[in-house]
Amino acid sequence: MIGGMLIISTSPVALTLMAVALVANVCVLFWRINHPPWPHDLYLVAGGWLVASLTLGTVIAGAVFKPGLVTYHRILGAILLYLLIALAFTTLFAFVGLTIPSSFKGIAFEEEPTLVNSIIYLSFVTLTSTGYGDIVPVHPLARSLCNLESVIGQLFPATLLARVVTLQNQVRA
Repeated sequence: MIGGMLIISTSPVALTLMAVALVANVCVLFWRINHPPWPHDLYLVAGGWLVASLTLGTVIAGAVFKPGLVTYHRILGAILLYLLIALAFTTLFAFVGLTIPSSFKGIAFEEEPTLVNSIIYLSFVTLTSTGYGDIVPVHPLARSLCNLESVIGQLFPATLLARVVTLQNQVRA
């Protein structure tokens, strides 16, 4: 992700934020190798991924939506931006689930290998409005986040398509 940032942006702020996110995740990795799980390490990992997804998303959005010819790379950037939205909500769901343990029915926010998979699954099911029902938001904050992600998941593709058509028409004119 940091390599991608170097290609897309030369902003020192963006590069610093990505480096901080990387350091947070590496610190947790080395801590877990040498020590028993720390109760707050999942918060640190989620915080690092939230910073990384928001930073990369901001840089990619600037590149995708700038004036100019619509290229294959801009379309791929828009798809990546959609996936980064899901990643950002994954981290927000993790914060809510870790802070309010009974906020989601169907996920146990405990140290287990399947936790990350379950939260990512929840985020993509919500973003795409698939809603299988095996994981359900129970707490009002969890429900609000799910509603927000669902609305963004529906509006982003429509808004993106409208923006791409507008950019292409501006180039032709």
